[in-house]
Amino acid sequence: MQAQVKTWGNSQGIRIPKEVLKEAAVAVNDVLDVKVSNGMIILVKPFRHKTLEERAAEFGGRLNLDGEFDWGEPVGREIW
Repeated sequence: MQAQVKTWGNSQGIRIPKEVLKEAAVAVNDVLDVKVSNGMIILVKPFRHKTLEERAAEFGGRLNLDGEFDWGEPVGREIW
């Protein structure tokens, strides 16, 4: 596939087809790192930790943090 560099205001840009973005798991408004190596422009989606809200959404919005947790029998000089 080829893309043409075009003027975009005072900068230049290229358009990336939706199918390519989908295959690379890149969505509109995602932030990408831009690197140049050996004359190649490389776009990389940086690793990002999920927020607490995003993690809760994966479990239907419930974190189930209430209640007691059984840590097992005492192992040292803990006082229960």
